[in-house]
Amino acid sequence: MSKKQKQKFPYLVGSKWTNKQKTWGWRHFQVVNRKNQGKWVFAEMVASCDPQTRFWLNAIQLKDDSLWLPGWKTLQELELLENNKDANNIGY
Repeated sequence: MSKKQKQKFPYLVGSKWTNKQKTWGWRHFQVVNRKNQGKWVFAEMVASCDPQTRFWLNAIQLKDDSLWLPGWKTLQELELLENNKDANNIGY
């Protein structure tokens, strides 16, 4: 009996993300579809406020916290996260 291979990004579809930079005028996106191509996994992203704004993204980029944050964050939360990150990077 062969061992079933573990799926990469098992909870991808339906997940919500905040982009640190605006993409086509929006920051908040939801994954509505996934596509496996060889060893790569792609996520179809849809803007939460404009369902016509959609694009495919290599899902590995969602793990890069300099680009994407899980969940939908407010601008105040983004600023607070950036300020805390900057404060932690101060060397004494």
